Amino acid sequence: MTVAQQTDSHLSRRLQKDSITISGKVIYINPFLYWRRFDNNTDRWLREPGQLGEDQINLNRARFYPEVDWTFLRDEERVIKDAAVEMFLKTLELIGTFHPQLTAGQLLEVERKMAVTKKKSFERWVEKSFRKKINQASKERNRFARERFIRGWREWLTLETTHQAFLPFTAIIVLSIFAGWSIGISNNSCTPYFPTSETGILKKHL
Repeated sequence: MTVAQQTDSHLSRRLQKDSITISGKVIYINPFLYWRRFDNNTDRWLREPGQLGEDQINLNRARFYPEVDWTFLRDEERVIKDAAVEMFLKTLELIGTFHPQLTAGQLLEVERKMAVTKKKSFERWVEKSFRKKINQASKERNRFARERFIRGWREWLTLETTHQAFLPFTAIIVLSIFAGWSIGISNNSCTPYFPTSETGILKKHL
């Protein structure tokens, strides 16, 4: 099998998971395959968890996860699965919008295939989305902390009391520098300078 044939085979299997054929028409069950027809608001609505009400999510838990006992889930698992339920509901709404000709029975057929093939991918997607949101929030907190630190220092440096406190400190530094310079000059002036020849003569006399 050539590389092109392998690629075509992979795309074919991928398309089978991301679509369903009803009455000779291909219906995408991967919501992101509709993105070319999205506006910015729809894209944001789809990608950001928390756009649907909690009551609506709770009512549809058993619809997409009939095998799960929600009382025994950890909080992290419950959050991810609730967000996946939200993705199911949003995707069905998008499919109904882009394919208004589908009957209730056909939509149920779409829903059943979604529940089988898209559950894990939706869970991975929302988990990735949550991590991204947490990282962004952490970066924003760090940026805000840096700005607050710099702003605090700037405000402190502009205070009149700060200027008054710095005056004696600055004066001490200036006096120390001047004193060190004066001592250095005095030491140099007390050291006699003799040419090399005169130094040799002095040594002979000594």
